Amino acid sequence: MALIGRLFVVFFAFLLACFAAGAIVVVAVLYPEFSDLGVREIDQSAINVVLGFGFIFISGFALLPALIVVLITEAFYIRSVLTYAVGGAIVGAACYLGLVPFDTQTMQFDGIVRRHLEIMTGAGIVAGLVYWMIAGRSAGAWREPPRPLRPPPPLPSQSRPQP
Repeated sequence: MALIGRLFVVFFAFLLACFAAGAIVVVAVLYPEFSDLGVREIDQSAINVVLGFGFIFISGFALLPALIVVLITEAFYIRSVLTYAVGGAIVGAACYLGLVPFDTQTMQFDGIVRRHLEIMTGAGIVAGLVYWMIAGRSAGAWREPPRPLRPPPPLPSQSRPQP
């Protein structure tokens, strides 16, 4: 029964972590557009990028890499905030690199934009921290047996048992 409850907590924490990472990506990608003091419309390609990244985060593109981090931390009772921050950074970088074409002949990624990689990695770190605040602090707790109940306190010496 504790495992089923834990699955709901993990799902809820993952959902909120995705929303936090999506918000970071939206703000970071749109910042150059909003910081321009000229009175003009926002570039449509920037809006397309924001919608694309938002869809990727919400649709579960990060689900498999994040699930691997969650399984490792749950299995080994890892509750360190640093572990979740580093795991989030790795998941964020993996999500970005999954979108960049890879040339198998030269064995390198083609077209990496450093700023975008930094945004995705930072968003992954924030997502890892949000996940840790909700579910990571008690990782593996569902496997611990329940504590035994303490016996009731003894009756006073002059009292009689009630029928």
